[in-house]
Amino acid sequence: MLRTALRNVLAHKARLLMTILAVMLGVAFVSGTLVFTDTLGHAFRNQSAKSYDDVAVAVTTHADRRDPKSTGIDAATLKRIQDLDGVKNAAGRVDGFAGVADPQGKLIGNGWSNTGANFAPGTDGKDTQYTFTDGTGPTAAGRIALDEDTAKKGEYEVGDTVRVATNGPVKEYTLSGVFTTEDGAVNAGGSLVLFDTATAQKLFLRPGEFQDVAVSATPGTSDQRLLAAVKPLLPKDAEARTGKALADEQAEQIESGLSNLNKLLLAFAGIALFVGVFLIANTFTMLVAQRTKELALMRAVGASRRQVKRSVLLEAAVVGLIASVVGFALGLGLATALRSAMSLIGGKIPAGPLVVAPVTVLAAFAVGVVITVLAAWLPARRAAKIPPVAAMNSLHAVATVKSLVLRNSIGALLTLAGGAAVVGGAAQSGSNGQLLIAGGAFLALIGVIVLIPLLSRPVIALVRPALRRLFGVSGKLAAQNAVRNPRRTGATASALAIGLTLVTGISVLGVTLGRAVDNVTTDNIRADYMISMASGDALDESALTALEKADGVTAVSPQQALWLTVDGDRGVSASGVTPGAVEKVLTVDTVAGSLDALGRGEIAVSDKTAASHGWKTGDTVTVTYQDDRKGRLKVGALFTDNEFLSPVLVPRDVVAPHEGRPDIREIWVKTEGGASAAHEQALVDALGDNPGMSVMDRQDIRDMFGGGINLAMNIMYGLLAMALIIAVLGVVNTLAMSVFERQQEIGMLRAIGLDRRRVKRMIRLEAVVISLFGAVVGIGLGLFLGWAIGQTVAKEIPEYVLVVPWGRIAVFLLLAGLVGVLAALWPARSAAKLNMLTAIKTE
Repeated sequence: MLRTALRNVLAHKARLLMTILAVMLGVAFVSGTLVFTDTLGHAFRNQSAKSYDDVAVAVTTHADRRDPKSTGIDAATLKRIQDLDGVKNAAGRVDGFAGVADPQGKLIGNGWSNTGANFAPGTDGKDTQYTFTDGTGPTAAGRIALDEDTAKKGEYEVGDTVRVATNGPVKEYTLSGVFTTEDGAVNAGGSLVLFDTATAQKLFLRPGEFQDVAVSATPGTSDQRLLAAVKPLLPKDAEARTGKALADEQAEQIESGLSNLNKLLLAFAGIALFVGVFLIANTFTMLVAQRTKELALMRAVGASRRQVKRSVLLEAAVVGLIASVVGFALGLGLATALRSAMSLIGGKIPAGPLVVAPVTVLAAFAVGVVITVLAAWLPARRAAKIPPVAAMNSLHAVATVKSLVLRNSIGALLTLAGGAAVVGGAAQSGSNGQLLIAGGAFLALIGVIVLIPLLSRPVIALVRPALRRLFGVSGKLAAQNAVRNPRRTGATASALAIGLTLVTGISVLGVTLGRAVDNVTTDNIRADYMISMASGDALDESALTALEKADGVTAVSPQQALWLTVDGDRGVSASGVTPGAVEKVLTVDTVAGSLDALGRGEIAVSDKTAASHGWKTGDTVTVTYQDDRKGRLKVGALFTDNEFLSPVLVPRDVVAPHEGRPDIREIWVKTEGGASAAHEQALVDALGDNPGMSVMDRQDIRDMFGGGINLAMNIMYGLLAMALIIAVLGVVNTLAMSVFERQQEIGMLRAIGLDRRRVKRMIRLEAVVISLFGAVVGIGLGLFLGWAIGQTVAKEIPEYVLVVPWGRIAVFLLLAGLVGVLAALWPARSAAKLNMLTAIKTE
């Protein structure tokens, strides 16, 4: 039976090719994902370990220049640490945002990973964190050093003048040196600027203070002993850990981040393999049907049912093994390509080998072989049931009425149970409802797939008259062929249905959320521009002053983040705003009182917050500011809750005496006559052409809030493309094998006058009908699931209204039709080239 199985694989190479391709793509995705994440994890863990190689103890604080109560490590404490026995060196560190302009004045890097730090040389004049390839570290004000990649991107050389943006105005510095580093920000595609210590402290914290301290030990001193000696010297808010513990913690964070990526990619690999199951099952079902006589003869000459079943499963195992070998090799190439792609988009992966773990190899081959064998199990079971007497006639095994009734009953029960679970989940909000929907969606999808053969006849019957009128005999024959074998049509359409269910559901949810975001920004923003730091950090107060003086500006108000303790124990989020300007840049709909109260030093409170605290206009509340001083503020107005406004609005001049450096995250600007290129340039000029600041108009603001949704949708579409490719292979496979088994019929059609052109048209129309049938089922189910998931988040998202993207759905249907046309090219050509006399003689 083993020899028979191998002979059958070799005899049907062309027919099994599509199956091999489907399994190969799934295995490639699985193995590529595992190798890629293992390689990334290994590289970043090594980098993390290397960055702490010389650190015996790491001291960290939560010191913040905006919080006067936060304390860092002062110079005296650092000196006491340096004087401890066993300390080789103790370097104080301070860091924050620093962005470098390229020759065109644009920011080098992506903002959030553009950092600045201090150069902290030891007694030998070197800082162990950095290796200089040119020049020296900055040891005086007005001088900086740049990492090698940033210097290359900016075309800077030692001695050049470099414009650097921090949270204050842009300043120019002289480049003193270029260095390499294992810093994570640089490897993430950002930049690193080194300042002398005094300048860095002034920019990022406070003069004479450090945020962190890195302690190295003399030979023979244990890290734990040094840790025990350092801890008593630290302020209460500081934390000390060994360098190894910190490296291990970073490694765990890396593992956690990569684990999420791993799960996402493997989920889509699973979808691709799930779609591939239908192709594999369909292929072996057709092979079994075509070999009815052969299998019956094997039974007649003594082969048992178990042996016949085993021979079919052995064929599947061989196919799975071949596909796994090729897929694994392809997966290694995919992992290498993903690594290169990350470099192209600015992410720098630390150097290291491609990591191929034994578990990855086992997983890849197990997935390929097991999935193929499981998919072939039902066809093998049917093959084993072929009676020896079947060798005496040309009839293929036909499904019994009992088996069809059982199949349709199970499908109906699964579909109803899944639909009920989805509706039940839609009635709930949050993750509980989404989990119920996920379970229901799985059941409903399986149920619909089981029912697809039953659905195919009535659905395709609806388009049969149109096909007959438009395409004549070819159209009539195509419609009849599409429902001749409902199980085969259903299995082929199922692959497309799965892919389009996911794509449609994602599209409905994405477009609906995008429209909600668009409505929120349109309804709540009156400003023409929003100014913010590219890094997401706070803006310097000088930016507010500069914008107020810019040409064409009619109103400016910041959103200065505050946290007030009200009535002793109630913390409330608040914003410091400019009275008289805030209502011109943001929609503030008052429901009681007047916003004029802000000009009198009173506060405005959202209606929801006022209701939860029992406040009304005219009430006076006791607040505790950030500097622990108390005050009494009168509620002068209540306004409708707004996504762009904090629950409490406070005049800036009221909180100014209690703030160190104000935490201004964005500034809203209204200009005369609306947004224009001239106004935008005036704002850029007023800010000193600062590369670290973003000047966004209303469309940019919409894109910023909705961009994440669009990016997520595009990633989903890209990942689901593999499932759709496998679905296309399924259509090609079905048609090719259908043409093979219908050679005699096609020959007869040719003999009675159906020319080659109409034969091709018949096959193409059959493919289009099957593809569109699968697309309609998938789109219908996708709309249902998109609605259900949307209902679970509707209460949390203002302006949420379900949006059906009819334009995209039309595109999906057109693509499904195109899939059918493309998939039919080879089978249609093969059918048209058949010699009619030879075909007529074929059994």
